[in-house]
Amino acid sequence: MERSIDELIELLNDKDDFVVEDAVGELELRADEALDPLIDALSNRKKQIRLNAATLLGAINDPKAIPALIETLKDNNKLVRREASTSLSRMGEPAVAPLIDTLNDEDWRVRGAAAWALGNLGDESAIPALEKLLDDESGYVKSGAESAIKSIKK
Repeated sequence: MERSIDELIELLNDKDDFVVEDAVGELELRADEALDPLIDALSNRKKQIRLNAATLLGAINDPKAIPALIETLKDNNKLVRREASTSLSRMGEPAVAPLIDTLNDEDWRVRGAAAWALGNLGDESAIPALEKLLDDESGYVKSGAESAIKSIKK
């Protein structure tokens, strides 16, 4: 019996790693059908569901998820924020402009995560915006911008 997408998303929080792995695999196979529910899952109250949803959205690599992943950079959990940033860095060119806009966010963690993702994307158009962060009040943001600029200029 085939499970519903909602049931599979709930299984992303299962204590058994094998159950989670199976749910992840099935959600990847059903990516077209799972995309919107996974985007919604980024705001689930359960951290593990948000984390796995962010990971899956990076694997599915649909630009439709970019705004929700950028919003997830504000998540209260560091691991969820990191996974959203990693997923954005896999999105390619469609993620560049929204990430550059995010470099102006008031939250230093969001600015730093956006800088990191831009460094991984390697798009030279991000350099001017990243250079503005070299004077940021946050050491995390400064080092993220420095690292990103070095990665892009390689």
